[in-house]
Amino acid sequence: MASMANSTPSPEIREPVEMMAYWRRYVTVAVLCFVNLLNYMDRYTIAGILVKVEHFYHIDDGNAGLLQSIFVVGFACTAPIFGYCGDRYNRKWLMVAGIGLWSAVTLAGSFIPSNLFGVFVALRGLVGVGEASYVTIAPTIISDMFINEKRSFMLMLFYFAIPVGSGLGYIVGSELAKIDDDWRWALRLTPILGTICCLLIIFVAREPPRGMAEDGAEHQSNSTLKQDLIALFKNKTFVLSTVGNTTVTFVSGALALFAPKFLGLAYKVAGDFDTPSDQVALIMGIITTVAGFVGVALGTNVARKVKQRHPNGDPLVCAFGLLASTPFFLITLVVCEYNLILTWISILIGEVLLFMNWPIVADILLYSVPATLRSSAEAVQLFVCHILGDAFSPPLLGVLSVTLRGDRDGGYYVFQSLQYSLFVSLFITVIGGSLFLACSFYIVKDKEAAEAATKATAVGGPVPTERPLQSLPLDDMLPLFDDNTGFGDFDDVHILPT
Repeated sequence: MASMANSTPSPEIREPVEMMAYWRRYVTVAVLCFVNLLNYMDRYTIAGILVKVEHFYHIDDGNAGLLQSIFVVGFACTAPIFGYCGDRYNRKWLMVAGIGLWSAVTLAGSFIPSNLFGVFVALRGLVGVGEASYVTIAPTIISDMFINEKRSFMLMLFYFAIPVGSGLGYIVGSELAKIDDDWRWALRLTPILGTICCLLIIFVAREPPRGMAEDGAEHQSNSTLKQDLIALFKNKTFVLSTVGNTTVTFVSGALALFAPKFLGLAYKVAGDFDTPSDQVALIMGIITTVAGFVGVALGTNVARKVKQRHPNGDPLVCAFGLLASTPFFLITLVVCEYNLILTWISILIGEVLLFMNWPIVADILLYSVPATLRSSAEAVQLFVCHILGDAFSPPLLGVLSVTLRGDRDGGYYVFQSLQYSLFVSLFITVIGGSLFLACSFYIVKDKEAAEAATKATAVGGPVPTERPLQSLPLDDMLPLFDDNTGFGDFDDVHILPT
């Protein structure tokens, strides 16, 4: 019987990669959403208290823009490092290390005296380093747990945290600044919440195998950083969507920092001297939150509907959002000194259209590059978007505002110079819309290439699904047994779970 067993070749049946239970996946997404909310809450706190920061450190718009820029430079310059590590090492501990760093330096920044503005700027840069560890990695974890429409839905939930966190940054920052009339209290809440986030990631969240959702297999990267970058920059969809998204971050970065101050000045130019800057920041926070909710949900659902008829629908929806937002931002800048109600309505609609891009661009990246390149792709995209986007726009527009004002003093000239500098954003939205239109010509081909490349990096492989598992008759099982030992080649047989 042993000879019969040895003469019968047994099929190679691979053991399946251990899959995460769906409840565990949902819990992990919930933790990542909470951390993303805190991330953007911390990022926009300074914008909600910008006027008080300027008074405390005796700085102008140019130096105020530097606060946002140094944060984004620290964020963008270290994102490629975390992205490279995220494709190769344990992603949970990379996130924990980064969140711990950003929490510590944010707390330290709240104790910097008024004569050490340079130290405060340096600490804001380190906050960006900490946040880079999380933002480059979290979307790839979601991508490894879900595919297709479910992935888009989870990314929508994840990016809901951006408007909510941004709005809370304005609101909480301005409200906490009222404690002892000291704006530095606004920086002392997020470190506490950051510590809670670290504990949640360590004890609650789980890291899935890379590429698990695509085919149930573990995927490993054996390429070098140089090879990764070459592959990414040959991907036309990645390049065009990245540059297109850079225009979104350029405009949103300028609005985030200067909109509360600009609109506060608009109230005074319109003759309303009773509305404090804190209240303007509060209104701006509420509008940003509502616009983000509506924009993210609208973008996700419109893209899903369009893709049912047009496979290249994602970049088309992004192009529409950018181009359609332009006239509403123009109305905001032109009528703000005459009609404040129309101003708030137009900025709400403009931000809704602009924020439609957030979940769609993330989805485009995740399905247009292979699983083993996703963290690196996230990092490169973040680097380009932030260095040329929201790191570049605040100092550019701030310096332009100061230059246009010249030696003229008075609130109206401050308002007018800032108004003229913000007109630059209108041209940027048109450029961005054009880039996404170009992206629509390449996205289907690049998606198919990414799916093929992902399958080629599988380690082990998924459970075969092309044929159902069947029970063997007793007579077919007998050759597996040996007369002497009881078992012949039975050790070579793998029992698969049903």
